[in-house]
Amino acid sequence: AARTGKLPEGGVRLRDFLLNRVMKGAFMSWFRDLNKKQKRAFKEIVLGGLLWILISLLPFPEGIGQYIQNGLFLIPYFLLGWPVLKGAARNIAKRRPFDEAFLMAVATVGAMALGDFREGVAVMLFYQIGEFFQSVAVGRSRKNITALMDIRPDYANLLREDGTTVQVDPDQVGVGSTITVKPGEKIPIDGTVIRGKSSLDTAALTGESAPREVAEGSEVLSGCINQDGLLTIRTTREFEESTASKILDLVENASSRKSRSENFISKFARYYTPAVVYSALALAFIGPVIRLIMGLNPDWGDWIYRALTLLVISCPCAIVVSIPLSFFGGLGGASSSGILIKGSNYMETLSKIKTIVMDKTGTITKGNFQVSGLHHATFDHEEMLRLAAHAEANSSHPISKSLEEAYGKPIDFSVIRDVREISGQGVIAQVDGHQVACGNGKLMDTVGINFIECHSVGSIVHMAVDGAYAGHIVIADQVKESSKEAIDKLKKLGVSRQVMLTGDSCAVAENIANQVGISEVRSQLLPQDKVSALEDILSQKEGKETVAFVGDGINDAPVLTRADIGIAMGAMGSDAAIEAADVVLMDDDPVKIAKAIRIARKCMRIVYENLVFAIGVKLTCLVLGALGIANMWLAIFADVGVMVICVINAVRVLFVKKL
Repeated sequence: AARTGKLPEGGVRLRDFLLNRVMKGAFMSWFRDLNKKQKRAFKEIVLGGLLWILISLLPFPEGIGQYIQNGLFLIPYFLLGWPVLKGAARNIAKRRPFDEAFLMAVATVGAMALGDFREGVAVMLFYQIGEFFQSVAVGRSRKNITALMDIRPDYANLLREDGTTVQVDPDQVGVGSTITVKPGEKIPIDGTVIRGKSSLDTAALTGESAPREVAEGSEVLSGCINQDGLLTIRTTREFEESTASKILDLVENASSRKSRSENFISKFARYYTPAVVYSALALAFIGPVIRLIMGLNPDWGDWIYRALTLLVISCPCAIVVSIPLSFFGGLGGASSSGILIKGSNYMETLSKIKTIVMDKTGTITKGNFQVSGLHHATFDHEEMLRLAAHAEANSSHPISKSLEEAYGKPIDFSVIRDVREISGQGVIAQVDGHQVACGNGKLMDTVGINFIECHSVGSIVHMAVDGAYAGHIVIADQVKESSKEAIDKLKKLGVSRQVMLTGDSCAVAENIANQVGISEVRSQLLPQDKVSALEDILSQKEGKETVAFVGDGINDAPVLTRADIGIAMGAMGSDAAIEAADVVLMDDDPVKIAKAIRIARKCMRIVYENLVFAIGVKLTCLVLGALGIANMWLAIFADVGVMVICVINAVRVLFVKKL
């Protein structure tokens, strides 16, 4: 090919394929994703740009030809600039003239009044290109939140008493009603499965693609998609109190909680634009007046051109657009990963975390107790579990439930007699004719039984049967598989202090902490003690460092509220979590804590990059413009070029999958 200057046949086919298929397909896919307004703007920019290039390149004779060319330039100018001119006029009528539309209108009309029609149209063309980039970037960052909004159900299949179903608005379904959910439908309201089994797609809530298996007795949440089985569900909440409604309300209100950076930008723009307009006026008149006083030619055209250049340079689009877009993108990117941040103000706080305080149960551990051992048993293990499960069958304590799960068979309540629960000790009952005592060491002392101490870590249930010691059962909370990885990642992020709070004994707490790598533990705490412990930790922080508390959101509401930032872990459906926490993780994976911090830090880094870059370039170009060194083309770069660069940089915050 290099020798002949021609591509071989295969190369021609490859070139045609790349140009005609791949490039065309990619463009069409991108174009289809635009909304109607964006498509119209894109067509106007392309047409206006082509007309501007054509008119600029056509040869026109001196004199009358110049007037014809200038007249032709008005066609692309009005095609591109009519929305800007109309917006500026509308704002002037409302006595709110000072915005970027006003700056662009004055600068372009002024440039053409000075005879620079080519530059005037170019300013409007590149301004519209920048606005188009901004619109596409905002639309892309909205996609994640729009996807989340898809969890809103359109209807519910209400099951009537005669066995028929009718589609109704979810608002019309009361608590305790029975609904059916077919494969492919969204679950409209939180409830309990009373018939059927299926897999649920929870990606919209948790950001995880792995399906969740549900069967009779399983709790299900609104917003999940039923994949493959017919489910009959008894509702446990009203629609407006269901998980999907609360999450949507949380996301919709997130933009109202602005960060300090956004509030600063809003105030900055309010005073900055009028200051720029008055500075341009001063530059246009003071320079020529001084020259007149000095007996020199005033050069009105030169100084007005400088003033117009100043207006274009000083347009605050890059700052006013890219900073909120960065935060909006951060919120959208986080939501796509199952991390709901209630506002951009919390994004700033998240990025400064140096101390993290974590509740044990439900955060570091799974929060479901399991039988982990039977020691010194004088009975067959299965028989021992049977007696213990039946003796504890009437209790709602988590330990009782774990004994029932370990037994694994239905409880026969007909063999249970004379149940007596001793508060803080345990249960004594007749089971199948045997006198069974299940509880802690205090219960054994109460019934006069010598028991064997257990050195295993966990809750110990001692058993006596017919007045003789039968052994003990060890019940322990299970550490989450990802807890150690989560702590390691937090340490790598510079979260230098990790503290675990728990109501468990010192031995249990130390064992869990050693397993996951936490060095500081505060144990045997009552709920009010946790608040006091957090107050003590808050008093020890330095400078602008922030302290986060992570809990399950159900019984930790006071501590979540008191911390600099509260993070609710595994809080799907928890009212307390959604109300009290500032950040809600929609599954129980503690690794998401580190991901939330990384997203926040990336977002803040991009915000500061855009601020420094935009302000630095604009200040430099403003000085050059005032001195008459910068022309309109440099002004276009200082305005549109800087805005496009900042917007592209802001879009990077959406890419959070690998964080």
